Amino acid sequence: MAAVVLSMIIFALVGAISPGPVNIIATGAGANFGFVKALPHVLGATVAYALIVFLVGVGLNEVLLRFPQFTDVLQYIGGAFLLYMSFKIATANPVDIEVVGQTMPPHFIEGALAQGLNPKAWLVSMSGVSLFVSAQNPAFFYLLVFCLVSFFMCLVGVGTWAVMGHLIGKYLSDSKHQVLFNRVMGVLLSSTVITMFLQS
Repeated sequence: MAAVVLSMIIFALVGAISPGPVNIIATGAGANFGFVKALPHVLGATVAYALIVFLVGVGLNEVLLRFPQFTDVLQYIGGAFLLYMSFKIATANPVDIEVVGQTMPPHFIEGALAQGLNPKAWLVSMSGVSLFVSAQNPAFFYLLVFCLVSFFMCLVGVGTWAVMGHLIGKYLSDSKHQVLFNRVMGVLLSSTVITMFLQS
């Protein structure tokens, strides 16, 4: 069992820490508001991902295989939401570091929605469930272990991006640098959506 759990940890960490829409939003939130205020987004994305793994493990994988058009619907809804988030980031006003407490960083629900509508999260979780859960006995026990591992690795992965954003935040005290950074983050986020559609 130890070998399976170690494989789960490596798989989940690589999936969580690789660049993607949720991580780009976390970086922007960390840079503009600091790590602590980015935590609701990080926690929302983490809880949503653990829930996705659980849902996939208890049968959504079978539903998506039988009704592949649902995957397309999910992709379009997710793409629209992520484009909205990229617009919101790219057009954000510069934040005065002195009054950062009065601004609005991404909420828990926005982190959860960004993750829940992220096709990458569903595809990675399906791959993980098929690799580490389906062939194991008892499967439900291994699913719970995989959900727990996924939760902690997602917390580490998305949290790392928020920390990186926080660390570069001190260089963004100049409003011109903030505007440039937000536009670059917005373009990067929208490019992940475009790439997602080109690959499908």
